[in-house]
Amino acid sequence: MNRHRFLWLLVAALVVLAGALYLGTPRGVPRESRDQPLLPTLPQELNTVTSLNIRKGSAMPSVSLHKTAEQWTVAERADYPADAAKVRHLLLALGDAKIVEEKTSNPASFAVIGVEDPAQPGATGAEIAVTAKDGKHAVIVGKSVGEGNFARRGGENKSYVVEPAISFETDPRFWIDSRLIDVPAASIQTVEVKPPTGAGYVIHRLKPNEENFSLEGTPAGRKAADSPALAPPATMLGALNAEDVAAASGIDFSKPAQATVTLADGNVITLMGAPIADKHWIQVKSSKDAVLTAKAQGRAFEVAGYRYDAIFRPLEQLLVPKVPPAPAKTAAPGQKPARVDKPTPGPKQSTAPAP
Repeated sequence: MNRHRFLWLLVAALVVLAGALYLGTPRGVPRESRDQPLLPTLPQELNTVTSLNIRKGSAMPSVSLHKTAEQWTVAERADYPADAAKVRHLLLALGDAKIVEEKTSNPASFAVIGVEDPAQPGATGAEIAVTAKDGKHAVIVGKSVGEGNFARRGGENKSYVVEPAISFETDPRFWIDSRLIDVPAASIQTVEVKPPTGAGYVIHRLKPNEENFSLEGTPAGRKAADSPALAPPATMLGALNAEDVAAASGIDFSKPAQATVTLADGNVITLMGAPIADKHWIQVKSSKDAVLTAKAQGRAFEVAGYRYDAIFRPLEQLLVPKVPPAPAKTAAPGQKPARVDKPTPGPKQSTAPAP
């Protein structure tokens, strides 16, 4: 082999090797960027985060979470306590997100992958802004892709595919601490219900730790149902969660239903109810549970319809059903109704005097 041919073969081999390296490396991603954290300093700052805002389709945040002392609150729900576990989950997801591949840097293409300006009406992505003691972080989380998301750091034009996925909600109700009351039915001694209209009633447990109940307020001519039907259901106050929270002043409680529940320890829980449209709202206060009273002060809670119905049971559900009247007898098809003959009058009696 002459020297000239050897050089050509060497050049060809180098070209093939360069091509293999090009195809085997994600294009557009500097090798040092792959598998690097999207927000490199956030993992070390998680315990110093004081606020987290989510913005989508508006210049104003749709969710504003703030931490005071050790308590996270939801600003859009009058600073009601937030679910700290959900906040922590989102912060960890942001800290764990790593760059898989670099994507477009052309702003005209951002909407395609959901990383456009989150202030634009109809934006498909959302910006998550985090404030920590030593700095701020912002990332626009776009559409899902593979096992992750498209994402773009705030103030930058580079976009990326990041993994693992960053999941979150933009509705404030998702972020509230939904735990409200958890009272087992076995602790309930009496339940007094006063509906907005009509007669109320009282259910009494006859003896502590026994499942025998009586009904006070049975209407005349009716009978109370048996004891199992009178017993407070487990769904009354057991693991009762709020689906949303609002200022009580914004809910019409002018004609409420009222349930007063006395527990074995002497605690009395009073609930006021108001169904409005397709939602069911309650107010709560307790005679002994200071934490519950403070949490519920000035607030109304939306609960599931079936939970509302278990608290404010109508009296009719606690009575033996009425026996329907017997249906009137009717003639069979094609048969004439039975004829009822009028009685034949007897011969007239003479009123003349006997001869």
